[in-house]
Amino acid sequence: MTDSPSERTVTGRWFEELTPGLVIHHAIRRTITEADNVAFTTMTMNPAPIHLDADYASNTEFGQPLVNSLLTLGLTVGISVHETTMGTTVANLGFQEVSFGAPVFAGDTLRVETEVLDARPSKSRPSQGVVTFEHRAYTVGSETLVCKAVRSALMHCRPTQ
Repeated sequence: MTDSPSERTVTGRWFEELTPGLVIHHAIRRTITEADNVAFTTMTMNPAPIHLDADYASNTEFGQPLVNSLLTLGLTVGISVHETTMGTTVANLGFQEVSFGAPVFAGDTLRVETEVLDARPSKSRPSQGVVTFEHRAYTVGSETLVCKAVRSALMHCRPTQ
C-alpha cells in the first residue's frame, strides 16, 4: 500500500470537487437485519434490552427492538464513503452534530445523501483541504429522516502530474 494519493484506488472526490451546496444521492442502499443489530450491539458491549430482547421491547412504546443508533450512524457515514472520500481522505477530523429523527427497526432500508456544507484549503497543508459534510439517512418508503450527521474531513487535493 502506498501513501501517494496519485497511486491509490480512488472512487471518492478530490477536495476541488467538493464544493459547498453539492448534494450526492448515494447509489448504495442498505436493509438492516436483526442479525446486523444483534451483532453490532453485542460487539460494542451494549447490554440495553431495547436492542436485544424482543419480549422486553414489545412492552415499550416502540413495540419491537430498536436498531442501535450507533449502527445507524455508522451506516449513514459508511454508505457515503465510495462517492465522497474513498482514497481521497487523509483523516476524519470529527463530528460537529449527530441527531436521530426517528427510530430504525430491523427490516428498514436506509438511503443516504450527503451535502457539502463547507470547503476550505488547509492552513497548514497546502496540498489538502478541510470539507464539512452533512450526511442524511432516510428510511425507504416513508422517507423519514432517521439520522443526520455533520462531520469534517481532511481531504487530498487533486494530484498534479
